[in-house]
Amino acid sequence: MESSEEEDDFPTHEWITPQSRINSIYQSHTEKGIRKLCCELLDLKDAVENLCGNMQSKYLAFLRMSDEVVEMEQELIELQKNVSSHGILVQDLMSGVCRELEEWNITNGETTEAEEDPQFLETQDVLLSELDAHRITFLENIDVLLAEHKVREAVDGLITEEINFPGLNDSGDPSSPKISSYKSAILKRKAMLEEQLVGICEQPSLGNGQLQEALSGLLKLGKGPLALQLLLKVYGLRLQKSIDAFLPSCSIYPETYSAALSKFVFSTVLLTAKDTELMFSDMPAYSNKIVPWAERLLESFVQLVKKNAPPPETISAVRAVCICFQASLSHCLQLEAQGLKLSNLLMVLLRPYVEEVLEMNFQRAGKVVVDLTINEETLPLSPQLIFPLSSVAVSSSDSVLIDSGTRFIYLVKEIVERLTPEAITHFGGTILMRIAHLFDGYVGALIKVLPSTSEDDNLTEQRDATQFKVETDAQQLALLGTAYTVAEELLPMAVSRIWNMLDEIKETGRVSMENIGPTGINTVEFKDWKRQLQTSLDKFKDQFCQQYVLSFIYLRDDDTRLGAKIYLNKKGEDLIWDAHPMPSLPFQALFTKLQQLATVAGDVLLGKEKIQKSILGRLTNTIIMCLLSDEQEFWGVLEDESIPLEPHGLQQLILDIHFILEIAECGGYSTRQVHQSASAIIARAIKVFSARGIDPQNALPEDEWFADAAKAAISKFLMGTSGSEASETDDEHIIIHDDSSDSDDTGSCPSTVESSESFASANMGDSMGESESPIYLTEHET
Repeated sequence: MESSEEEDDFPTHEWITPQSRINSIYQSHTEKGIRKLCCELLDLKDAVENLCGNMQSKYLAFLRMSDEVVEMEQELIELQKNVSSHGILVQDLMSGVCRELEEWNITNGETTEAEEDPQFLETQDVLLSELDAHRITFLENIDVLLAEHKVREAVDGLITEEINFPGLNDSGDPSSPKISSYKSAILKRKAMLEEQLVGICEQPSLGNGQLQEALSGLLKLGKGPLALQLLLKVYGLRLQKSIDAFLPSCSIYPETYSAALSKFVFSTVLLTAKDTELMFSDMPAYSNKIVPWAERLLESFVQLVKKNAPPPETISAVRAVCICFQASLSHCLQLEAQGLKLSNLLMVLLRPYVEEVLEMNFQRAGKVVVDLTINEETLPLSPQLIFPLSSVAVSSSDSVLIDSGTRFIYLVKEIVERLTPEAITHFGGTILMRIAHLFDGYVGALIKVLPSTSEDDNLTEQRDATQFKVETDAQQLALLGTAYTVAEELLPMAVSRIWNMLDEIKETGRVSMENIGPTGINTVEFKDWKRQLQTSLDKFKDQFCQQYVLSFIYLRDDDTRLGAKIYLNKKGEDLIWDAHPMPSLPFQALFTKLQQLATVAGDVLLGKEKIQKSILGRLTNTIIMCLLSDEQEFWGVLEDESIPLEPHGLQQLILDIHFILEIAECGGYSTRQVHQSASAIIARAIKVFSARGIDPQNALPEDEWFADAAKAAISKFLMGTSGSEASETDDEHIIIHDDSSDSDDTGSCPSTVESSESFASANMGDSMGESESPIYLTEHET
């Protein structure tokens, strides 16, 4: 009503629809749609409920049917087993009856008559028909077993059938067509059974029990080579699967990964050997075929270790290859109990790789030890190894001398500590020789930083290119002390583990020649190894002494230069009439220089008396050897007939040589070599002067006179009463009373020293080497 009124109140047009009409039309349509939708939803709900109910009832029915099917299947299996057993009984009965009839006929000689008897023929036909029925039944049973994959029952059935009918195993032509067809059927089913057994063996998740059962079936079927091939294939696949799963973690365990790989490989070989012995114990021909397979597996293992190893020049590679070598040899000993001897092959395969890794690491260490300027943080060494080097007293600015020795010992211990017992057993000798060679390179690097006296331009440029040099006596002695400490104390301590192992092997003889490989054990004697280290030290010591003698004596331009001229034109009275015969100026200067050097050595090499004596003794011998080997500048001048010689020159030369000997005797560093060299020079001097017309019998006093004169001269120098010769010497000459010593020498001579520590404290008549400590040459207060 209201809407009609509104339509009356307002005029309408044909092309305009009022809003009220629109609302009424659409509102009615919406309500109808909702009601219809609700009705459809209710119908759908009822249908779903009905469907759920039907589904539940059908599901329960399905479960009941499933249970019935399982029960029926069990009944069928039991029935089948019953039929099979009855069939076997019937077969055995028929076979037994036939054999009994044949034996009975043969025994009574009535075979021909029986065959002609119609009753016998009828009986035989009946038996043959029953035999055919048995064959058909047997083949059907075998087919059922093959269809159900019951391979064990199928194998047993075939073996039993072949035993009951020997003709099935004959290789010749069968006696009748029926037997031929039956044999063909048996062979066909054996082939099918063989395929099933092979398929079982190739299953990836096959257990050991199932594998052995399948392989036993193949052996029963006469397929021994195939069974062995499948056995090796299965274990090879299992090994490859384990290795593939482990390889991604090799980078996480760079030092121990090789032991895990070794365990995988050798445990696989061991299990394979045990299974082979268990299955082929009565067939040695098959058991021996595992050896080539194991050798190929070992070759692949070594290649795999090399492929996944750390870089050969790293220290991790040393540990990895030594652990691999140790673990592999241990596993080889276990395999020997199974009759597999793989130690020789392992040595042939692994030895080159072990030697390569050791060589690369020693090359790396060689590059480090020759660079003395490397600045590194504190190395993790025990105080037992650091203290001997710290006793070499040098200034803080020269700590590089000590750091070089510390770094050398650290590099050696870094390699030695990563060696395993088996690696030491087989490569200990090689490692020790490589360490000795490394020490020789270290000594060569130390020699390069010594001050050079050579005039060779190339050598000078090489010396100048060295960033670090030693100039003072203290630095050079510290360098020598460091090398000696490393060789005599620290290096034997660092490699003691190797020596202890080698000594134990030598005493117990626990390594037999059968399992060490074709190359054997590389052994070395301790004394030979120490001799090689000593050779390197002697080379260093000779270089120090040569440059020291050349720089102090032969390269001087004043009167203290040692040469033949000091023994020429010696006019005046003989020395034997001189109240205070003195050595020539170069040897007086040498006395002072040795005295100062001994003082510096006592400060720098505190507590290392053996090293001090060794250096001073070699320095003394070097001076004498320089005289003996200087052909042109020294002996050539004396042999020149144009230059006159006097007996006084021969006396002075022999007195100087005795003076050198007495210095060595008083210092406690006299050696047999020094005396031999001195005797050679005296003999040659006598020969040269005799050739020039001077009679040594008239010119020379007794040897005791020269020894007493040399001792008196040393005593005068030490006590400050050198006589008129010393007081009249120029101030620039280096003698005991001259306070201005050679400017090249940085070591100062103290003005006062206790008499017990001076040269004068040595008994001059004592035998060689009795002094327990070096006697420091000092000047006495005047």
